[in-house]
Amino acid sequence: MLLINDPADAPTGPKVVAVGSFDGLHLGHQHLLRQAQSEARARHMPLLVYTFDPPSKVFIKGEGFLTDLAEKVELLRGLGVEIALIVPFNEAFSRRSSDDFLNDLRGLEAQAIYVGEDFRFGKGRAGGLVDLHKVAPTQIVPLLEIGGTLVKSSRIRELLKEGSVEEVQRLLGRPYAARGIVREGDKLGRTLGFPTANVEVAPLKLLPMGVFAVRVESEHGDFSGMAYVGYRPVVSGQTLRFEVYLFDFEGDLYGEELDVEFVAKLRGEIKLEGLEALKAQLAKDVEAAKTVLGL
Repeated sequence: MLLINDPADAPTGPKVVAVGSFDGLHLGHQHLLRQAQSEARARHMPLLVYTFDPPSKVFIKGEGFLTDLAEKVELLRGLGVEIALIVPFNEAFSRRSSDDFLNDLRGLEAQAIYVGEDFRFGKGRAGGLVDLHKVAPTQIVPLLEIGGTLVKSSRIRELLKEGSVEEVQRLLGRPYAARGIVREGDKLGRTLGFPTANVEVAPLKLLPMGVFAVRVESEHGDFSGMAYVGYRPVVSGQTLRFEVYLFDFEGDLYGEELDVEFVAKLRGEIKLEGLEALKAQLAKDVEAAKTVLGL
């Protein structure tokens, strides 16, 4: 897959172009991209995905994001996209007119355009679907519905706030994941007999709150485990922590990257009376996680 960040760097020649933020690359996005890819192959043209980093709502509204740039690139590559145009969404880009955006599409030599039904573009969201038809025939792909739920990034964000990772997986078509670097913590888990990795993720990466059964990829291999996201009320914590306990692992993870998949929620945040109560609860959580993970 060719990765570029400026329309001027795109290869010459006719293309099928799919446009959107594609935050999360959920099943609805995948449905749209597969339709675009089918036409591209039928017409012997490459599929170019025109997307943004960060997603527009993250920049404009400060909302959290579902997939960071590296994860989005991996997912697009896995979907067979030939060219990914990932434009930095910054102050200058946010001021561009809808005509500027249409000129980008003309410069890309778009022969067919694919967008979702709620797509808008340009400063003040002035550009609409009718404008895209001025450039090339445009396919407006309706929102996908699964079990009565419209598959939208905004709905997935709501579900993550509830900790409903099983439902999120249903809409994504894969477990929700968070990638981060292990940083030194206060070693509280070690004193309780449950040494945890304190994982630092990118700012604004959305994390579900609570205790979860997880699967983890690391430099040492793949592990099952348990993750906690919260403020640690037992020790009057003030900052959000993302801590992961790997089953059957001994060693030092500082500075390493972990890729954590949230499999199932075990419980929400609860206030326990003291460290001994916390230790007992963690033992129960481990057993619950192992049951969920089939261990």
